[in-house]
Amino acid sequence: MGFFDRLFKKEKETVKVEERTVLNLQVGDIVTYDLLDYQVTGKLHYNDGGFMWDAYQLQGETGVLWLAVEMDDELELGMYRAVKLPLEEPIPKKITYDGREYRMIESGKAYVKGEGRSQNVHGKELKYFDFEDDSEEHFLSVEIWGSEVEVSYGYAIEEYELKILAGS
Repeated sequence: MGFFDRLFKKEKETVKVEERTVLNLQVGDIVTYDLLDYQVTGKLHYNDGGFMWDAYQLQGETGVLWLAVEMDDELELGMYRAVKLPLEEPIPKKITYDGREYRMIESGKAYVKGEGRSQNVHGKELKYFDFEDDSEEHFLSVEIWGSEVEVSYGYAIEEYELKILAGS
């Protein structure tokens, strides 16, 4: 304790910072991926009848990436980027994109909680369709928000590829 601390009997404030992982990222945190820094600017929490997963909007110098985080039997991570692919309902069972054929592996409806830049979709419901190629290493995510169809291309990553710095 310093002289002025003793003189004025100032108590030290203890600030506890929770260690960040992919399971507890917050808006404002910094994620380093592939030697580039991204700020978490939005978060979507999906719930399909108790089956839950998260997607974090990462804003960086090269644009926006989405980090998908799902705890199934084991932790599954994917990095996604929005792509232009003209689709409309009904969504086909097979899609060709960038020379690869993808087959639908899962679909459903989910309710979403949004934070940060994603708060505008808080409380909304969407339809989702997940696709993978034969190598099971490349993915397409199709989401239908009302009449808008959004498509993202992604691939699996490992947790060790990310470095996380708490923003608060």
